[in-house]
Amino acid sequence: MSSSVSSASTGAKFVPEEDNFLQRHVAFFDRNKDGIVYPSETYQGFRAIGCGYLLSAFASVFINLGLSSKTRPGKGFSWSFPIEVKNIHLAKHGSDSGVYDKDGRFVASKFEEIFVKHAKTHPDALTNEELKQLLNSNKEANDRKGAIASYTEWKILHYLCKDKNGLLHKDTVRAVYDGSLFEKLEKQRASKKDP
Repeated sequence: MSSSVSSASTGAKFVPEEDNFLQRHVAFFDRNKDGIVYPSETYQGFRAIGCGYLLSAFASVFINLGLSSKTRPGKGFSWSFPIEVKNIHLAKHGSDSGVYDKDGRFVASKFEEIFVKHAKTHPDALTNEELKQLLNSNKEANDRKGAIASYTEWKILHYLCKDKNGLLHKDTVRAVYDGSLFEKLEKQRASKKDP
């Protein structure tokens, strides 16, 4: 199959590369597994992990508008704002932690660095204040968009996953990078709905 032929047009299911954590992270939002994430799927994914209607709607617009054209090199503008999962590495933003390399693979040393540098109260967790310090230290000069994207991502993660003491644990942060956290949150939410 030609790389220019999408999974949707062939009926095949998209499978993220095993070592590409960024693809795995984004693939959760590809609700029909065709390799393309539309705003409606972003919305459904955010709802599935426990975000409210307004946050989910905002995220679907903000994310798809911001990432669509970057993940579709050489293709024209599309009013449906699709994100191509296989090209998500092209949409990496600045002011981030560097845990994903330029190809979307996980960089263990950068991940560990987050906690070595910033987890001062608890070695395997971040307080809200430490999270602010992390965001400030990653902020690049003249990178307003990247800084806003990083702030939004981390604050949503903290909001959804902090423990009763307000701590964001290392294993939770690791799970968000590989996408497994989203599946876990969806299952937890679904089990709460079951009688």
